[in-house]
Amino acid sequence: MEIKVSAESAVQYRGDAVVVGVSEGGALAGPAAAVNSQLDGMLQRLVEAGEIQGKPCEVTVVHTYGKLPADRVAVVGLGRAEQADVFALRRAAGAAARVLRDRRCRRIGSALHEAAPQMRPEHSVPAVIEAAYVGLYRGEEKKTQRALPDYLDEITVLAVPGEHRDSAETVVESARVAGEATNYARRLVNLPANEVTPAWLAEQAIEVGDRTGLEVEVLEPPQLRDLGMGALLAVGSGSDQPARLIVLRRRGKKDGPRVAFVGKGLTFDSGGISIKPAENMHIMKSDMAGAAAVLAAVSAAAELKVELDLMGVIPAAENLPSGRAYRPGDVLTAFGGKTVEVISTDAEGRLILADSLGYAKHLGATHLIDIATLTGACIIALGYTTAGVMGNDNELVEAVLDAGERAGERMWRLPLFPEYRPLLDSNIADLKNVGGRAAGTITGGWFLKEFVGDTSWVHIDIAGTSWSERDEAHQIEGATGAGTRTLLALAERMAGGAR
Repeated sequence: MEIKVSAESAVQYRGDAVVVGVSEGGALAGPAAAVNSQLDGMLQRLVEAGEIQGKPCEVTVVHTYGKLPADRVAVVGLGRAEQADVFALRRAAGAAARVLRDRRCRRIGSALHEAAPQMRPEHSVPAVIEAAYVGLYRGEEKKTQRALPDYLDEITVLAVPGEHRDSAETVVESARVAGEATNYARRLVNLPANEVTPAWLAEQAIEVGDRTGLEVEVLEPPQLRDLGMGALLAVGSGSDQPARLIVLRRRGKKDGPRVAFVGKGLTFDSGGISIKPAENMHIMKSDMAGAAAVLAAVSAAAELKVELDLMGVIPAAENLPSGRAYRPGDVLTAFGGKTVEVISTDAEGRLILADSLGYAKHLGATHLIDIATLTGACIIALGYTTAGVMGNDNELVEAVLDAGERAGERMWRLPLFPEYRPLLDSNIADLKNVGGRAAGTITGGWFLKEFVGDTSWVHIDIAGTSWSERDEAHQIEGATGAGTRTLLALAERMAGGAR
């Protein structure tokens, strides 16, 4: 899809459709008012008739019959005016893109960003573009016959003054890359586990490295044993698909931070000996959503030439039961020598992350950000809307939360009070991998904290946000690419080029 910028207004754009936004219960304003005037008050009459209400993601398509250069107008609802923020704008843009594609539009002009005048254009414009990519993704990778061809192949961002064209094109390019990266992460997660194995994921990383110039190293079981990564090896021991540790690296400023994104890569998680219920186990192919987000974000940062010393560290394994599988009660030795008593083999994500965080620190990372579908408890606490965030560095936590805000991904900080740490005490080892039902997300974060020492670190739990269980107005059911845009925005911020 081609993204353009233009100084044209909504009433000047020539194409299949022009998109304007309206708020719930409010008067037509901005581009919507201008379009209404050109259409002899048609939009106002539809408002009065209750056909246009401005509710979130409501899309009303009106034919212009030659009264405007564009053939159609799509009026998109943003909800209540005081709630017309980046999150509402993204949902509206995704919904509009889906509807217009299904109306067989090929070229559309968007003035939607002007419907949120309280937002700076460098925030609202990329939100609209990224959301269009998210909305247009179909998730039909394994279908032999696609439902419909992709009609929409050009979006023009309208009302960009000529003096701002260069800066707007830079913002638009960054948004294009972020949108494509999000969908790349979604494809990786949506593909089946009989295809997405640890070795296949490593091959993807090598392809990304070849395309973007990233350095890529893949550590296999003999190397993992030599390094003492007993936790990662144990989690993968029940599968015929050997574990891998994948490291991607982009060299940046020598005097700047050395940042490592660490993504949980369970290409399938049955729970191991502590096996999960059969219902919905098929979704456990998505337990590598953190790895997908890291691979996509690091690739996007390289494509955009973000000037940051950046690593992507991905532990990849399958967690299956067999005669070779690790067991509850086993004691594992993680990278660096710390011992862990296994209480549940279904708390495996923190085990592979423990080895990976320690190794990223060993490679010289000064800032660690891990992202994982870590705990079902996070879904109980925050639902499917918000990711949980914990960390040992307030400044880095705030940077992550700010990046999430700009990326349109809701996140909420959870506490790591010292009173939670005793829940992980073990009689036989340095700590247990599970602290009980209470505060499960927090004890998962505390477990990871044990392996980072004094290094600045943030943990992002995307257990609830990585997968949509229903088709929504702005995105299809399935993988969401959660965390990809946040990590990319964080990389840009830490490089000093935050948009």
